[in-house]
Amino acid sequence: MAQPHDPRQNQLLAAITPEEYERLAPSLERVDLILGASIVEDGQSMRHVYFPTDSIVSLLYVMEDGGSTEIAVVGNEGIVGISLFMGGETTPGRAIVQSAGTAYRLKGNLLKDEFHGAGHFQRLMLRYTQSLITQMAQTAVCNRHHTLDQQLCRWLLLSLDRLPTNELFMTQELIANMLGVRREGVTESAGKLQRAGLISYHRGRIVILD
Repeated sequence: MAQPHDPRQNQLLAAITPEEYERLAPSLERVDLILGASIVEDGQSMRHVYFPTDSIVSLLYVMEDGGSTEIAVVGNEGIVGISLFMGGETTPGRAIVQSAGTAYRLKGNLLKDEFHGAGHFQRLMLRYTQSLITQMAQTAVCNRHHTLDQQLCRWLLLSLDRLPTNELFMTQELIANMLGVRREGVTESAGKLQRAGLISYHRGRIVILD
């Protein structure tokens, strides 16, 4: 059973075999992720992967003009840094902490060694990658066909799925950057959800009521 600050609070680390975990555990470094901090920048060479436990990381695609839009989120179900074991050394976007908390960091070369062992670990990482691609596809469709109100609901629910509580601490500016919209649009949509009794929102604290 996972204990406080146990790496196996991350579902991928909990799902690997005891032998695989025994090899990786001594090299897992606990790190605190601060809200809004960048752990990977566009085009940056990756040296580590991150396994969130009670934090959430947003993966954003960055455009030439500096604008960005969220394409996926990673919480305790996943890993940040799939490009390392998928054959690349850099990422085409940014990884920003969406909800502060803890993650476990592992050196990229150790992850690749375990992945190339072609065992259970490799199959698990590939299945997770497929689920992440599915999430990206759903996000693209939502951004194209759904209203901002619906996009905000999707974003809140994705976050809720990855947190142990129904509370989020997030500024409207950060939400707007994630969704790739103007802050005023987030203010209007959040107001609609609050008036409908779905959320309570005050000074960066969002409580999902329904």
